[in-house]
Amino acid sequence: MSTSQQKPRREYRSPRRQQQAAETRAAVVAAAGRLFGERGWAATGMRDVAKEAGVSVDTVYASFGSKSDLLMAAIDVAVVGDDQPVPLDRRAMFTALGTGSRAERLRAGGRLLTEIHGRTAGVNFALREAAASDPDLARLMSRREVGRHADITEGMSLIAGRPVTAREADGLWAVTDIGIYRMLTGLRGWSAQQYEDWIVDTIDRLVGDDPGSE
Repeated sequence: MSTSQQKPRREYRSPRRQQQAAETRAAVVAAAGRLFGERGWAATGMRDVAKEAGVSVDTVYASFGSKSDLLMAAIDVAVVGDDQPVPLDRRAMFTALGTGSRAERLRAGGRLLTEIHGRTAGVNFALREAAASDPDLARLMSRREVGRHADITEGMSLIAGRPVTAREADGLWAVTDIGIYRMLTGLRGWSAQQYEDWIVDTIDRLVGDDPGSE
């Protein structure tokens, strides 16, 4: 058989090697999340993350092309709590917002928000710090807020049992901002449970049975 007639070689992918790569990536993201959350954007370097994760700097760059990419990956993982490629609105913790009584739906919403804020407060503020001087990250932060608004609108519609109005959605998006969580828990000393109770009551007040008029 001539060279031109030979079948191309099938690329061999070792399951063990793929597993190792996934574990390394997860370790790097976890290390980045801790350091960005504790030190902020400016004080966290790629070498710091590599040392924390127990890998080389080249490995970090091979998995994430830039510090910005690494931060965004850390935020994505923090939002849902793992590195599985399943968006928030497809997860059981989100769809649970539409089941049970109104009180149960409200509590599920408050619990979900509190858990997400607890995981993401540090990395989100690292992003805000970075966005102040980096136009690309500022644009990424704006796009994330657009996505958060969409998630809030969908989630609160499930809780309300009807589509929320644009005014309600905007109010909910504003009051569930991570900055308010951080002020209450960080500056005023609220516990996570106190915040959860407050946000449940706030959502209940903002999204009543009557949608009202625009």
